[in-house]
Amino acid sequence: MRVIARWLVVSLSLLCLPLAAQPLSGLYQVREPVASQQPEERDAALKRALDTLVLRLTGDPQALQNPAVVALRSDPQQIISRYAYENATPQALLVEFDPSSAERSMRQAGLALWSANRPAILAWWLNETSESSALVGDAQPAASVLRNAAVRSGLPLRLPLADLDEQLLATAENLAAPQPAALLPASARYNADALLAVQAREVDGQWQAQWQLWLGESREQGSAQGADQQAVADAVLQAVSARLAPRFVSQPGAAQALQIQVQGANLARYAQLQGLLAPFAGRLQRADGEQLLFSVQASPEQLRAQLALAQLQEGPSAALDAESAAPVPAPVNPNVLQFHW
Repeated sequence: MRVIARWLVVSLSLLCLPLAAQPLSGLYQVREPVASQQPEERDAALKRALDTLVLRLTGDPQALQNPAVVALRSDPQQIISRYAYENATPQALLVEFDPSSAERSMRQAGLALWSANRPAILAWWLNETSESSALVGDAQPAASVLRNAAVRSGLPLRLPLADLDEQLLATAENLAAPQPAALLPASARYNADALLAVQAREVDGQWQAQWQLWLGESREQGSAQGADQQAVADAVLQAVSARLAPRFVSQPGAAQALQIQVQGANLARYAQLQGLLAPFAGRLQRADGEQLLFSVQASPEQLRAQLALAQLQEGPSAALDAESAAPVPAPVNPNVLQFHW
């Protein structure tokens, strides 16, 4: 195999390519609020932490009804590596699950799992009350509510700066439009994979939200409600997770042996591909100039969704091979998929 040695001397500036989708940190760490350190309160928190983990890994609320998950809830400590009380207000129990044990238990239950590589979501979130209307910005106190909800749902969330121009842009009309044309120019600076527009309103002491999500050419929408801002944020982001997960989860029995040929790679893109393909047992088979060949265990649909996070396009590239100056031939094997940057 021709090693991509020349990449090792490429300028370090290549490592600064803008990457949106990245492995989500803390996926197996759950923080649950507790009223005390009594054993009964602790056991209840451990069960809630398990439920949170299941939703993060599957994106499917129905997974909580799986008989194996129900049985596991009676003794969640069998997949927990450690837990400890945080010295903070309000008090919380920090639970760390063992990734290998947790994934094995979920797969044995027949559940489809979502890897840590997830689309980065930019949220244009408008909070409306009878007195005011404001876009939630990255540095505002309300941002912590959305971040907490994103952590619980296992979603990488980004928020705009919410400067004056963005506050004027985030109107109810623009957020409710069926296409995000008005938001796209301002969104480009945040380099996200998906765009989420939310109108959250306080009505008679309750919060209601209408949301839309755009990822690539697809659009999802829905509504949610909650007793307060945190509850409605949790409801919206859990719904978003449930809509996104089916595109990326690894369905039991659906994987097959495939090869993917990627053109236009460099050192930074090679590292990015390794991360994206890790959940599918991706192995580099050949490196020839800027062309890579990987073997994977996955379904074609899942691969397409995963590689779209790196802005890869399916099909052969018009670029010529740098060394031979000849067109790169298209593979004839139906189990070989072609992508290019």
